[in-house]
Amino acid sequence: MAAPRSELGSLRLFLTDTHPCSYLEGLSARNLVADPLAVCETLYSALARHGFRRSGEHVYRPHCHGCHACQSLRIPVMQFRADRSQKRTWQRNHDLTAHKLEPIFRDEHFALFERYLKLRHPDGGMDDATPESYLGFVSSTWSRTYLTEFRCDQRLLAVAVIDVLGDGLSAVYTYYDPDYPQRSLGTYAVLWQIMEACRHGLPYVYLGYWVQNCRKMSYKIRFQPHELFIDGDWISSDAAC
Repeated sequence: MAAPRSELGSLRLFLTDTHPCSYLEGLSARNLVADPLAVCETLYSALARHGFRRSGEHVYRPHCHGCHACQSLRIPVMQFRADRSQKRTWQRNHDLTAHKLEPIFRDEHFALFERYLKLRHPDGGMDDATPESYLGFVSSTWSRTYLTEFRCDQRLLAVAVIDVLGDGLSAVYTYYDPDYPQRSLGTYAVLWQIMEACRHGLPYVYLGYWVQNCRKMSYKIRFQPHELFIDGDWISSDAAC
């Protein structure tokens, strides 16, 4: 299959078989996957600009027959305006420290990952993770990836998996201690990445896919303004105002 735009050159894209949709119950899904032998750091950034996402060594985009529910969402960090709830979340977590680490296996991280999946995403497809599958999910051989851990004193509360792109940061995945719902650690991790992108002069934070009728995705739309990748272009939420 041809690449979506000339920026991607002659990149080959493969179409997966159908599988149960992870976001909408009762539906089937399939993905476009970039040729894994061709993907590199530069191409990955170009693919992200065309709505693709990384999972381990694979870069993919949903390509479902008759369904366009999955829309890539990114935040233009210089225009971002935190709402009152997000401001409270930022203040509520002022006692956390952030440490950027290489994407290698750590027992403490894996234990938190397992606990998070068990309590927040049971039967989500990753609840039987092994150390090998965990590391294969969060890292790749070609991406600029780091893990940011958030601690209160010495207690590990959250880990954000972050890729550095040519024009921003990709929030690959965040897992956290479910015993602290009042902290809204998932939202806090996104706010931290917005600040981190600003510090490094990067214009965007890519949040992956937003699905309107998926409750677990609803937090993404609250980051305003944001842009959605629709029919080959990034459309700002401000355009609807």
